[in-house]
Amino acid sequence: MDINNIELKLKACKIKLVAFDVDGVMTDGSLTFDENGVEYKTFNAKDGQGVVMLNRHGFKTAIITARDNGTVSCRAKTLGITKLFMGQKNKEAALMDLCEEFNVTFDEIAYMGDDLPDLCVLNKVGLPCCPNDAVCEVKDVALFISSKNGGRGAVRELCDFILKAQGLIM
Repeated sequence: MDINNIELKLKACKIKLVAFDVDGVMTDGSLTFDENGVEYKTFNAKDGQGVVMLNRHGFKTAIITARDNGTVSCRAKTLGITKLFMGQKNKEAALMDLCEEFNVTFDEIAYMGDDLPDLCVLNKVGLPCCPNDAVCEVKDVALFISSKNGGRGAVRELCDFILKAQGLIM
């Protein structure tokens, strides 16, 4: 991916809503459980700051994840995520809900996913994105492929790219 690509920047200029998968995107994909089966996740602070900056500039933000985990709802609240879909097995339905609720078209949505369940969304949005360590099938459809891995700055790189393309940050 060439972030200096004019076509890619033009697509980024249209974005009004940015949505993310969690495992492998906002985290490194590791699943940690304690002896009672409680699941823990580790998030990147710089990724979080990217999401906060999007919110401050008026973007809608969303999480669409198939897993249902209290850590995710806590993180979403901390970051000011506009809309949270947890336990969402049909990610395409969540995408349709976002379009309706926020009156946006597919072309106005960026989505970052990393694995096969994300393909149904990535194939529809205007700016399909993925971390550097996404599976090959996802990389094949992504227009923005971060130089960073999931949970290691990929989210922040995308947020910065969109904000810069729209002239909102230097």
